Amino acid sequence: MPDALVAALAGLGTGLSLIVAIGAQNAFVLRQGIRREHVAAVVAICAVSDAALITVGISGIGTVVKRWPAAVTATAWIGAAFLICYGLLAARRALHPATLDGGGDGSGGSLRTAVLTCLAMTWLNPHVYLDTVLLLGSVATGYGGARWSFGLGAAGGSVLWFGALGFGARLLRGAFARPASWRVLDAVIACTMITLGVVMATRT
Repeated sequence: MPDALVAALAGLGTGLSLIVAIGAQNAFVLRQGIRREHVAAVVAICAVSDAALITVGISGIGTVVKRWPAAVTATAWIGAAFLICYGLLAARRALHPATLDGGGDGSGGSLRTAVLTCLAMTWLNPHVYLDTVLLLGSVATGYGGARWSFGLGAAGGSVLWFGALGFGARLLRGAFARPASWRVLDAVIACTMITLGVVMATRT
């Protein structure tokens, strides 16, 4: 098997292992997917952002992150505040759940809001820089000249995951026609966001 293919498969597996875990970004993509609100834009932002960060890491620019810990700390505080606020909004939605009838066709929220929220979920998370830039960048260097194939595989993993999560979530549409289902989902999202925000703040 060619080295480039081995590196690409390794990148695919490593990338998926880092992004499949439940987190703020995945929870947001899932909710957008269920409601069919600007799914293509959200999936594209997540995939392109990951590709950009992976490229930065493989290029060796990830060392800059190590030299500027204050920037990572500032990002962590901003990200923590954002996650907690978003979690509180999700908790509020859980107390007043809706059904898919009032906007499940993609008209429930503006594209601008979805894009800005997705960008914040992605770029205000310091773990993105530590995991995607530093970790993937470090692993990629072990493949020498095939490191870009590794990066291509990792980026492909992001496309596959976010595409499946965003567009596959519509399969749950029937279950979320009931307010009780949205109450549970938003409650889980609220707990996830607030917990991640608090943990991020306490570790800063």
